Amino acid sequence: MTNILHITSSILGDNSQSNAISSKVVNQLLVTHGDSTLVHRDLTEDSIPHLTGDAIASFNLLEDDLSSSQRKTLALSNSLIAELQAADVVVLAVPMYNFSIPSTLKSWIDYVARAGITFRYTEAGSEGLLKGKKVYAVVTSGGYYKETDKDSVTPFLKTIFNFLGLDDVEFIHAEGLNISDETRAKTAQQVEETLRFLAAA
Repeated sequence: MTNILHITSSILGDNSQSNAISSKVVNQLLVTHGDSTLVHRDLTEDSIPHLTGDAIASFNLLEDDLSSSQRKTLALSNSLIAELQAADVVVLAVPMYNFSIPSTLKSWIDYVARAGITFRYTEAGSEGLLKGKKVYAVVTSGGYYKETDKDSVTPFLKTIFNFLGLDDVEFIHAEGLNISDETRAKTAQQVEETLRFLAAA
């Protein structure tokens, strides 16, 4: 059985290109992996609070020392981590907003990056503990930024994925979506070619 975790973070709902393209990736995976389960977490509909000092404390205190709000924070973090740990495949929809990832997605990362659980520090340096998973990161943007100094999204995601032990990552860039109908159509064709590749894998 293949467990698929689909994470979306767009504020545009049904009009979101990142949601639509990542859903196509998920649907193709469901076809190629017939015996699958799917968990979808929409970070816009079910937003995660930004990290606070109180939240950080909840990750390190003993259970008897937690306040009621800290217990809720810890339970949320544990739930998000459990979803990620259970996943064999992660499909991440990442729209570029002002040259960065959505703040809701950053909050999700902050709640799943937990020392001793999803990574640890050793004498040789940090070690990611979320190994053996496949990640598809669908990065959408209105212009063309991949492999330019304006793309801060891809390098950041590569860094955090590697830090957590997610080293089998495939990026699917869908760019030029707001330039013209022609560039949007070209991107759609490229996405379809990627999906055919997934079908053959």
